[in-house]
Amino acid sequence: MDNSVYQNPLITRYASKAMAENFSDEKRFKLWRKLWIALAESEMELGLNISKAQVEEMKKFAENINFELAEKYEREVRHDVMAHVKAFGAQAVSAEPIIHLGATSCYVDCNSELIILSDALEIIKTKLVNVMDKLAKFALKYKDLPTLGFTHLQPAQLTTVGKRATLWLQDLTMDYNNLVNLQKSFKLRGVKGTTGTQASFMELFCGDEKKVKELESKVVKKLGYDKVYGVTGQTYPRKFDYNVLCVLSQIAQSAYKFSNDIRILQNMKEIEEPFEKSQIGSSAMAYKRNPMRSERIGSLARFVISLPMNSAITAGTQWFERTLDDSANRRIVNAQAFLALDGILNIYMNVSENLVVYDKIIARHIAAELPFMATENIIMECVKAGGSRQRLHEKIRVLSMEAGKNVKERGLENNLIELIKADKEFTAVHGKLDEILDAKKFIGRAPSQVVEFIENEVKPILTENSTVLGQKGDVKV
Repeated sequence: MDNSVYQNPLITRYASKAMAENFSDEKRFKLWRKLWIALAESEMELGLNISKAQVEEMKKFAENINFELAEKYEREVRHDVMAHVKAFGAQAVSAEPIIHLGATSCYVDCNSELIILSDALEIIKTKLVNVMDKLAKFALKYKDLPTLGFTHLQPAQLTTVGKRATLWLQDLTMDYNNLVNLQKSFKLRGVKGTTGTQASFMELFCGDEKKVKELESKVVKKLGYDKVYGVTGQTYPRKFDYNVLCVLSQIAQSAYKFSNDIRILQNMKEIEEPFEKSQIGSSAMAYKRNPMRSERIGSLARFVISLPMNSAITAGTQWFERTLDDSANRRIVNAQAFLALDGILNIYMNVSENLVVYDKIIARHIAAELPFMATENIIMECVKAGGSRQRLHEKIRVLSMEAGKNVKERGLENNLIELIKADKEFTAVHGKLDEILDAKKFIGRAPSQVVEFIENEVKPILTENSTVLGQKGDVKV
């Protein structure tokens, strides 16, 4: 690494090698050559004056990019596509006259970009389902463990640790479905010519529309795809970039929510993210166990969430058939959105697989709040034994206020149950309080909901993607 110049932290610290390679120049320029070969071979098959020897010579150099020569040509011509046409022609000499025949720069630039985005979505999908798999196992393991629910970040009715995990899972399930729907609508730009009219190819094939349409079909099939945009300008619709970034943003939103919940739970000492033996939480406070993984998820997620607006502006400011003010912007925003989300999911896998649950702390927090939540049950039991609902309600209100003071003003434990035990009005429940205060009586259908949700909505996704499960998240630093 050259430490004398800025290094992109998405590459050096966060994203995986696979995602970094997916957006590399090597992959992009090899795709360009693949596209030029598919075009020339299809033109030959449809009768243009291109020889098999020319196509074979192009194939010979398909993987051997002469980068230095291409860079030299780009400094001269100030055009990246033409620089690579010339560099390819310098190797495949016999084919030099027919490389890029009839095409515009966006033939290679747009189609290759779409393929790169498609491959990147597949990497994201694989990591997403691995996170879902880990959360599903966690949810099932802790489906019966009661914990305080929170609304407005205030203690509310009980839920279970596993049920809370299904809320994270449900967000990811929605994200997965959005991603798959995006993949189903995926199309290449195809072979459209300079302004999308295919005029250059009509000229090449002497006005034969059938052959021009067949050319596009052949090229797309050689690339392994079957759908193209019916109409384009010079580029594929930039709204597609916006749709992609919206899906990435949604996944980032889900990860952000998870990371915030874990950070709060770690503050409460109920659940912690993994903390390694030699890990340092603070340079000053040696005892600290900062939730740095979850904080990093949030930090990167904030970046990804902000990016769709950038693509929206790009899509909205394209003039007529195309303007070039999208190019430099898209080189940054598309790649970095994927690299950042890749980093997020790497950490999300790591955290979700290694969460530490402290059930005794959870039980202590329940014990501090459950007496208040159980008051309605206590009143109903006493009414069954002949007591007055209104009289009992007022008694409970007064005793609850006293217990609240004990906690808030005196810094002592919640003593509501002791106050109830000492009051003759509640004699009917004095022998039943332990049973009434069983936390599992306050979690409703939470355990069943966990099982049903995972069986009905998560398991089909995991089954469909079973061959890619088992990945582990790599936290570089």
